[in-house]
Amino acid sequence: MPYRTVKYAKQSHIARLTLNRPSAGNAVDGIMDGEIADICREINADDEIYIVVITGAGPDFCRGVESGSEGTFHPAASLAGIDCPVIASVNGDALGIGLEMALSCDIRIASDRARFSLPQLAEAHLPADGGTQRLPRIVGPGKALELLLTANTFTAAEALEIGLVSKVVPADALAVETQKLAETVAAKGPLALRYLKEAVNKGMDATLEQGLRLEADLYFLLHTTADRTEGINAFREKRPPRFKGK
Repeated sequence: MPYRTVKYAKQSHIARLTLNRPSAGNAVDGIMDGEIADICREINADDEIYIVVITGAGPDFCRGVESGSEGTFHPAASLAGIDCPVIASVNGDALGIGLEMALSCDIRIASDRARFSLPQLAEAHLPADGGTQRLPRIVGPGKALELLLTANTFTAAEALEIGLVSKVVPADALAVETQKLAETVAAKGPLALRYLKEAVNKGMDATLEQGLRLEADLYFLLHTTADRTEGINAFREKRPPRFKGK
């Protein structure tokens, strides 16, 4: 179905969401919030999608919530609910809920012109889409509190230094680098990708013993799949695997 505020496309097992309100800095409004939620549900129902990329149209990733919008939006929660891996290709400013969306993704790669901030405290309220929970899990509680309490804006280089993003590239190389990364991941077995994401994410909120049991359970589940057999056969026959997600 067509969307008004988000471009959605699929190719070669890669789904791409492009926040498409460039004249408003891709700020989230009620329509975008609903469309992101609908697209995320569509992705989870589509076995042909192995990985997702989200980026922004124009010079910004997302500069926050549309001024004057009422209600609380949860696009980061929708993105976090995607079963397969998600890459945030941060092409420009990711502020407020824009950074919260990036935090909800599994991998973050940024343009060297990107800037980041969670400025909500300076506006007398709190991040409401996971910022206070995901940021400390990624950069540590001390650094997270510094960024949250000061509401300072920081650069892509600083984001790389604290581990918020895994890579920073020149702005004109971001699309190519993101595509290469997405293709590398999409070449893997789709069930294994989903199970790996589940093991890491659920393991973060469990004890080590519980996480190891989950890892073992998912490992043995994969041994019962046709993809696992295909992976072994492809290795023996020295050919690329043809995974079917079964």
